[in-house]
Amino acid sequence: MPAQTPDGAVLPAGPDAVLPANEAGKQGPLPDAQHSSNEAAKLGNTKVAPDPITAKEVVPKNDDEPKKADEPKVPESGFFFGSYGRVVAATDFRKRPGRDADIVARGSRLDESPYFELDLQRQDYWTATKSTTRAVITLGTSAPLFHYNAQFDIQMAVRNLFIEEHDLLVKGLSAWVGSRMYRGDDAYLLDVWPLDNLNTMGGGVRYDLPSGRTYFAVHGGMSQPTTGFFRQTVQRTPALNQPGASSVNVLDRQKLIMSLKASHVIPVGQTAGIKGVLYGEVHDVSSGQRETTRPGIFETLPGDSGYVIGAQVGAFTGKDASHVNLFIRYAGGLAAYGEFGSPYQLSPDRDSTGAHELRVTLSGNYETGPLGLMLAGYVRSYRNASPDLDFDDLDEGIIIARPHFFIGESAGIAAEVSYQAQQRGVLMTPQGEAGAPVPAPAAGPHHASLVRFGLIPFLNPAGKGDYSRPQFRLIYLVTRRDDGARALYPRDDVFGLRTWEHFFGVGVEWWFNAQTTYGG
Repeated sequence: MPAQTPDGAVLPAGPDAVLPANEAGKQGPLPDAQHSSNEAAKLGNTKVAPDPITAKEVVPKNDDEPKKADEPKVPESGFFFGSYGRVVAATDFRKRPGRDADIVARGSRLDESPYFELDLQRQDYWTATKSTTRAVITLGTSAPLFHYNAQFDIQMAVRNLFIEEHDLLVKGLSAWVGSRMYRGDDAYLLDVWPLDNLNTMGGGVRYDLPSGRTYFAVHGGMSQPTTGFFRQTVQRTPALNQPGASSVNVLDRQKLIMSLKASHVIPVGQTAGIKGVLYGEVHDVSSGQRETTRPGIFETLPGDSGYVIGAQVGAFTGKDASHVNLFIRYAGGLAAYGEFGSPYQLSPDRDSTGAHELRVTLSGNYETGPLGLMLAGYVRSYRNASPDLDFDDLDEGIIIARPHFFIGESAGIAAEVSYQAQQRGVLMTPQGEAGAPVPAPAAGPHHASLVRFGLIPFLNPAGKGDYSRPQFRLIYLVTRRDDGARALYPRDDVFGLRTWEHFFGVGVEWWFNAQTTYGG
């Protein structure tokens, strides 16, 4: 059922739902009965809150008294704090640190390194215009942590820094400007957003139809990764022949990314529904000049472009976190290298024409009684722009499942099993012993695979549910690599020497938000 206040009023739903008065300060973001997103489904309890004094269900004092007309809820003004985080401490049973053993781009979350985000928001409702302003600042920090390596420094990034305006000119219209994570629905087990996942600096507009079941969103942003594809700085004589040297950007170009998204939900019964999404991106880089290794000699870099087309179809029950999503995404040209990618292995015309990536992802969750089952998987085919197959041309896939058995409301045990496989275009030339001839590369593609099984006893202080957090875990994983998987690691890496790999440790994962901020 939709989230409700103690007096029975239904809270607004959606990834950009504005917080009503007296509800914004509660721990956990708003559940979204109209949204099949894992992010929305896993966000907390949807039960009607009891009276805080009597701990009993709130009922009207006198049913015969005339009821006042429902007054519209207005968003609350104030500061709101949220966070996502995970911390894992583990060993491999050989007194080495536990390591991520996946061979595919997106694998299990259980052996990921520590990471956390701190999210601070300021929201103001303006009575004069009946609009709402929201400022969001999110800082993300990754491993290693001080208590592990004793280094008093930090790896931190600004993940969100934007201001968003709701309902200023037209009811249902929102606009934002700044830097933000711009995402849709995720595949939780794989820690990936399969359809749309942009880190962008720019702005966007979204319009939600009055029904609350349909919206359209468009955005545009710029980026300039620190590689020679986008920028080249050289030293030149200062103006008017002054002494010293000055830095000059001979090559200085940006990538423009624009996206368009349409989403619609078809209600089924009281709480269930079917969700459909259409999505597209356009990537563009202008031409430029770069100095060659010969000073004063320049070469022209051609302009480049790319595109993404994709779709999502999903279904959800609305009664709990049960849902299923199917994502299909195709990227061509410049977009096949990713939002921050610098094209390499180019076409004969020195651009990304011919590069492409196809990815099909399935993700879902089912809960009934004391049982729960998370399931996810994807297949991916990637080719760079070079006409010939090479090591970077890749086909890969994973299937992963995590069944849960709950013991009461706060404890349980989960298992996780996965199979991962990949195929590389051609073998890399093997490394020979120092001073010895390097053997010739083998012909044909390279195949690799692994299987993994794990047991995870856990505690859920917030109650039963596959997405209930925080979650305290005892983690044991065992992985078996074949010869092809071991060959993917550098010489003398223990992962290349061992067939069996163990991972044993403790971990915790949490999330609590004032409201979601992805906006896609």
